[in-house]
Amino acid sequence: MSERFLVILAVFVAALIAALAVFWHPEPPPAVRPSSLPAGGDFRLQSVSGPVALSDYQGRLVMLYFGYTFCPDICPTTLVTLSESLSSLTADEREKVAVLFVSVDPERDTVAHLKTYLDFFSIGAVGLTGTAEQIADVARRYGVFYSKQAADSATGAYSMDHSADTFLVGPEGRVRARIAHGTQPEEVVAIIRQYLNPQ
Repeated sequence: MSERFLVILAVFVAALIAALAVFWHPEPPPAVRPSSLPAGGDFRLQSVSGPVALSDYQGRLVMLYFGYTFCPDICPTTLVTLSESLSSLTADEREKVAVLFVSVDPERDTVAHLKTYLDFFSIGAVGLTGTAEQIADVARRYGVFYSKQAADSATGAYSMDHSADTFLVGPEGRVRARIAHGTQPEEVVAIIRQYLNPQ
């Protein structure tokens, strides 16, 4: 292969890369996925203060998330994002938003443990749990997937695979949007305000 050919090839590749950098802007996954929203609906589960129903929050916007306290990365990241987002709201706006965290690991997540875990993030989130059957029913209605993984043979520790979207439930109790994991706090704030202050 001649030196001249290699030079031409290098120039061509450099030009192609430059063109891609200028003209190709792949779209990130949408922060809000309004299509194919789950039916959702009211439910009643246990909190550290007693039974809590989704309908108890009628008139407020609810950020509803399904996770578990032993989650090593996805759940803490989501809760930090919610914390940053909610801290950007005005006091009036913040009063109109509630956060519910439904555990998909009722075997380990007691109501007391959920409260201790969620208090760390300072967002006033209410931790909810119930029987395995109750959790499965609520998760099904919200289109949430979760699965217990095989336990470590030495320690007995296990993890849970689970969906990572946050559901935005409107003041009337209907699912209005699902917010993808990884959505930036400023985008979450914009989404919250869109539904707090509909045009």
